[in-house]
Amino acid sequence: MNETNDGGTVDDAVADPGAPSPRHRWRGLALRAAGSLVLLAVLLWRAPDFDLDELVPEWRAATGWYLAGAAGLTLVGIVLSSLRWQAVLTVLGVRSRLGALVSHSLAGQFVANVLPTTIGGDVLRVSRLSRSSGQGPLSFASVVLERLTGWLVLPLLTYVAFVVNPGLTHLGTASKVAIALATGTLLALVAVVVAVASRRFGRRYRATEGWRRFAGAVHVGLARLRDRPRAAASVLLVGVAYQLVLVLAALMAAKAVGMGVAVGPTAILAFFPAVAIAQVLPIGISGLGVREGAFVLFLGPLGVPPEQAVALGLLLYLLNLAVSLLGAPAFALGGRAAAPAPGAAVAAG
Repeated sequence: MNETNDGGTVDDAVADPGAPSPRHRWRGLALRAAGSLVLLAVLLWRAPDFDLDELVPEWRAATGWYLAGAAGLTLVGIVLSSLRWQAVLTVLGVRSRLGALVSHSLAGQFVANVLPTTIGGDVLRVSRLSRSSGQGPLSFASVVLERLTGWLVLPLLTYVAFVVNPGLTHLGTASKVAIALATGTLLALVAVVVAVASRRFGRRYRATEGWRRFAGAVHVGLARLRDRPRAAASVLLVGVAYQLVLVLAALMAAKAVGMGVAVGPTAILAFFPAVAIAQVLPIGISGLGVREGAFVLFLGPLGVPPEQAVALGLLLYLLNLAVSLLGAPAFALGGRAAAPAPGAAVAAG
């Protein structure tokens, strides 16, 4: 159990008192795994003349370089996401070392993508940062706010791609679904931010005990971002860099599976964010099945065979899995308690 310095525990405050039991969570995990298998089976069944042999592309001289580049960029993405997290923590007044945040992020990736566990990677990040900083509520708020910036950047990248390459807007259902996902995400984000940033929300969750402290910390964090536009801009800029690196990794992966010039940078820039949004739906494990189906939908009008689209989704999953394995040492060694550094945190207020 992870102690905070203001009474109570991280586990008690982060967890929803009405959350399902571990047994029910494991049952949910099994159902999601079954969902991934069903989605993949339906995808293979519905695709006309789907050839399983085509899932493994022909090895070419450049394939290894593309794979290495995609894996390297995926790892760079984790570092950039940690930089974004650090920028949010700076706004919240919590001092943090980038190396420690990268370690927490890698451990979170390992938990989320490798271990068959019901504990989420973000929960692990909150728990470990709370232990080192002594500020559970602010640690929780930093992860929430970091995630919210991603939901702003992803739709914007899709819009930018459509503006740069207007031809992508004429791909029928693919274009409509991508625009709908981007627009729906932005509208939902605006609704959440307006609600949480309101004074009424702040008064309601100003309590100093239990889970209300965590909701109140998110409110305080949004207020600080609003009052510090330069700091907020730096968070967004790092967030844009992070997503662009992942787009470039996806482009290299597309080249590794043999996609031609029809799938260029603007096509990946338009549709990869839509795939990233779709794959967070709690249907399968790590987006497995949803991601592959989304690639078939979005890349099919560009002339990409279903086999290549599915291969791209599976390759991105495997690359993420491989990079997540680097988090095993951080997960195994990072759970030791550490005393908060002097001046490590500034209380919310």
